Amino acid sequence: PHDNMEIISIPLEGDMEHADSMGNKTVIRKGDIQAMSAGTGVVHSEYNASADRPVKFLQIWVFPDRKNIQPQYSQVSLDPADRKNRLQQIVSPRSSDNEGVTVQQNAWFNMGDLERGKQLNYDVKRKGNGVYVFVLKGEVTIEDQQLDARDGLGIWETDRISIAAATDAEILLMDVPVDM
Repeated sequence: PHDNMEIISIPLEGDMEHADSMGNKTVIRKGDIQAMSAGTGVVHSEYNASADRPVKFLQIWVFPDRKNIQPQYSQVSLDPADRKNRLQQIVSPRSSDNEGVTVQQNAWFNMGDLERGKQLNYDVKRKGNGVYVFVLKGEVTIEDQQLDARDGLGIWETDRISIAAATDAEILLMDVPVDM
C-alpha cells in the first residue's frame, strides 16, 4: 500500500503485469510508460508476466505537488524509434502536453537513444527544477562529466545542460523540483 506518491514505471526489458486496488490489471511492455498517483491510498503490485523471460524495469517515485487527491492511473505506449537521436518526453505535469503520462508534480521525464557522437542540449523546464540524468546503456558526457551505464548525475542551478554520446547510449532525464 502507498499514499501521496507519484509512481512511474518504465519497462526496459520483458513484460510486467500490474494490478491495483482501483481495478486496473494490465501488462506493461517495453515502450510503455505507466504513472500512478497514489493520492489518498492505493494497493498495487507488479510482477513478471512471463515464466521464462526476465523483466527489468525502473520504478521511480516522486512526491506530489498536493496531497490526498483521488488515486489515478495512466499508461501509454510510445514508439521508442521516436527517441532516436533526440529526447522523447515520457512524463509531464500537464495532460495537454499529449506526450507521455501525467503526474501531479512539476516534473518532466525524457528518454533518448543516442548514436555515438550525437550531441544535444536540454532546457530545464521550470525555474527551481534540477535534472537527474540516469545512463541506461553506453557512455555519455554531461557538462564535462563522463558517465557510464547505470551512472547517475544530479544537476541544478542551471537552465540548460549539454549531452554528448561517447558511444551508442540510452539515457533518462528526470527534470524535477529541487526547491521543495
